[in-house]
Amino acid sequence: MKKLLKLLDLKLETIPGIDTVTAIALVAHIGDIKRFRNTDKLAKFSGIAPVNFSSAGKGKDKKSKQGNRELYGVFYFLAVQQIQVSKKGTPRNPVFLEYYKRKVLEGKTKIQALVCVMRRLNNIIYGMMKNKTEYVMPTAEIKEVA
Repeated sequence: MKKLLKLLDLKLETIPGIDTVTAIALVAHIGDIKRFRNTDKLAKFSGIAPVNFSSAGKGKDKKSKQGNRELYGVFYFLAVQQIQVSKKGTPRNPVFLEYYKRKVLEGKTKIQALVCVMRRLNNIIYGMMKNKTEYVMPTAEIKEVA
């Protein structure tokens, strides 16, 4: 499997929390990244993007039940991995944890904040697969959140 990733020149394993099996699952479910024009198309395909339900000028954006549910599950697993905190109190990815906490403070429920993390992961993985680049951990000021 590692040979396949090297052959495709994808560096998905550079994201903390992605191992060979997860990277292969992403590649298998997404396929050729060029079939998606932008990150929105990939998000809709994976079931992360909200769907607008409207009638007579009134409507709501709701969680989509459409899309590839297995790919949705992989993104869900990755999002949980990104906000995970070890027993010592050190986060796996402090940038995603801070983003998650900020979304919760903005009034989103925990699952809505997790979907925001999933969408951000969707955008990052799309860029990595399209440009064949490595993940570079951004540096962020970690603020104390009460």
